[in-house]
Amino acid sequence: MKIEILGTGCPKCKKLSELAEEAVNELGVSAKITKITDINKIINYKVLITPALAIDGDAMVVGRVPSKEEIIKWIKEKS
Repeated sequence: MKIEILGTGCPKCKKLSELAEEAVNELGVSAKITKITDINKIINYKVLITPALAIDGDAMVVGRVPSKEEIIKWIKEKS
């Protein structure tokens, strides 16, 4: 599973990254979490507002920090 945090490194982006890591650890799934900060790559996801979270190439949330429970639900759906 590939989880990407899309954003420029703002506090909300960092919080989203922390929550994603917590969710992965809690579920015990194998996932690679990467941070995408290149604005052109972010735009390729059709994301205009950050932070955003993509799982396996699909943008799951844009423009807000979801709860850890939401992230867990999305990871389970994609597993």
